Amino acid sequence: MKGKNTFLLITVILLTLSACKRDEYRVNISGIELDMKIRRLEQDLFSVNPNEITGKIPELKARYGRFLQLFSYVINIGQVTDSAWSGDLVSFCTDKLNYEVYESVISVFPDISWIENGMKDAFRHYLYYFPVKPVPEVYTCITGFNNSLIAMRDSVLAIGLDRYLGSDSKYYPQLQIYKYQADRMTPDHILSDAMYGWASVEWEFNGVGYSEENVLAEMIHEGKLMYFVKCMLPEEKDELIFGFSEAQMNFCRNNESQMWQYLVENNLLFKTDQLVIRKLTGEAPFTSYFTKESPGRAAVWVGFRIVESFMRNNRNFNLADMMTISDVQSVLEGARYNPR
Repeated sequence: MKGKNTFLLITVILLTLSACKRDEYRVNISGIELDMKIRRLEQDLFSVNPNEITGKIPELKARYGRFLQLFSYVINIGQVTDSAWSGDLVSFCTDKLNYEVYESVISVFPDISWIENGMKDAFRHYLYYFPVKPVPEVYTCITGFNNSLIAMRDSVLAIGLDRYLGSDSKYYPQLQIYKYQADRMTPDHILSDAMYGWASVEWEFNGVGYSEENVLAEMIHEGKLMYFVKCMLPEEKDELIFGFSEAQMNFCRNNESQMWQYLVENNLLFKTDQLVIRKLTGEAPFTSYFTKESPGRAAVWVGFRIVESFMRNNRNFNLADMMTISDVQSVLEGARYNPR
């Protein structure tokens, strides 16, 4: 009987430890209500008779506010107050290729309720961690493939749906978009990209006030942004959050200690050369300092793991504290990071 009780005790302890690990990013948002409705600018522009667009401009300005101006900058038609602006907007909407792209967008996204629900849950998590911060108005649009996201701090977050038509979209090879980039231009990546984009605007690198721009600072900063996304989307797969394939994700998990050892032994952490920083944390088919099996931005994964370790070992710190901390050396020391 004693052996049976010991077995039960061990089982309970293991289950408890497993639950703690599983629930690390899950918080109770049941009491947080948020009314979020995504407005579809592409439908309001392309579903009407072109002859009626000019007459609808006052309505568009009232409905879309400052986002309409941001959108106008992205598609290069200038200020909404310019005399030529309305004519340029009509030209954008009546362009044959733009309309063809709009039809593709409607085919892939006839309904965006799943995006709306996902964004609502993400920003309910946002309010859990940042209860006094405003939630942005969220929009969709097509931008002539110029932007995946358009964001303005505290107020606007827009998704360029033409950048999420699927990795097999005929347009991406025509635009000379690399395959490793097109692989992430799928509907599944919208939510994680949107929350990463929002964090990038809210906590822009220069605004945080890091003492020096070096590899470690960039790794920690990007690691913070990824940690933020994981907190906002606790049910999302890591592959989607980081933009890695399953094989690339496995590479990072299986080679974490080797990557860290390489960075330390080759004195790369405090390098300020922009080329070195980009090679380790920038977009690329793979990280050239490691192997061709590694993903681009593999060092960002390491930065994320440092941030994650810091948060686990410093329970008095909350997410808001982490996003604004500027002393990356203290983050590294407080993380007690020691991958094995």
